Amino acid sequence: MKLLLIMPKFFDYPEIIVNELNEMGYEVDFFDDRPSTNAWIKAAIRINKNLIGTYIKKYFESVMKTVRNKKYDVVFLISGQSLSFSESMINEIKLCQKDAKFVLYQWDSQTNFPYIKQVQKYFDKCYSFDRRDIEETPSLKFLPLFYSRKYEEIGKRNNKNFKYDFCFVGTAHPKKYKFIKMMSEQLKSVYPNQFIYFFFPSPIVYFYRKIMNNELRKAKYNEFHYVPLKGKDMNDVYETSRCVLDSAQDGQLGLTIRVLEALGAKKKLITTNEDVINYDFYKPENIYVYEGKIDLENVFFTHEYKEVSKEVYEKYSLRSWLKEILED
Repeated sequence: MKLLLIMPKFFDYPEIIVNELNEMGYEVDFFDDRPSTNAWIKAAIRINKNLIGTYIKKYFESVMKTVRNKKYDVVFLISGQSLSFSESMINEIKLCQKDAKFVLYQWDSQTNFPYIKQVQKYFDKCYSFDRRDIEETPSLKFLPLFYSRKYEEIGKRNNKNFKYDFCFVGTAHPKKYKFIKMMSEQLKSVYPNQFIYFFFPSPIVYFYRKIMNNELRKAKYNEFHYVPLKGKDMNDVYETSRCVLDSAQDGQLGLTIRVLEALGAKKKLITTNEDVINYDFYKPENIYVYEGKIDLENVFFTHEYKEVSKEVYEKYSLRSWLKEILED
């Protein structure tokens, strides 16, 4: 089985997903959904991809040199806001691979990336991680994100030798930055050992966000990192953290991947996303919904982590996620 995977180079998820697909018997060709991870290119795509239209077209042609010479069983697009391909480009892949099953998974909400609605018609199956997207577009199927094997291994080891009281690793979207800072300050008395890694794709995006978003007006350049935390460093942070902090991006109802990683690693979670209570893995001992203040008398702070059932736990693994998408 040959599979064409198009998705953003986001942390180490392409490698993780490709490895899992290989385990399932797929021969995978992977391409980034943008021509480069160069800081200027990433910034231009987020601000206005027409600024680099010629560069995108040249990159797409290089992708098509491979695609035209292959016959794929599945074309799998995992789409976020970094998707640079135009509607006509998606259609060109479709025309070139007439016998392939086309599958789309949206891991940014349509509220934040409305363009994705224009390309859904080229796919046989379309999924979204955001329940609100399904209400807006009933043809979509709802499917939350996943945790990978490395978080499962952390959960199995169940290390209690904590270096950090909590960790946060994620892109510094304005609302997310605001709430993580608020939680960090309010938790200092009980969770003083904090690991916070705010990420921007490039310094250009930082300066753009600082100008455009009130939440970041007072933010300092050295609060942020411009290369992603990945590999062993990421594993070590999760392994040695008591709790994970999470905040949803503005306009997003779907759970971030950090929520599912916390589930996989069997870590406690504090999140601003109140929709988490509607999921079958929710337990108040494990998950605290932050609504502007911290209640230290809450069961979250007074009780130990409570295991979820094996059936529910395994439902959110990457293996199960891919089977749902590709074998349905």
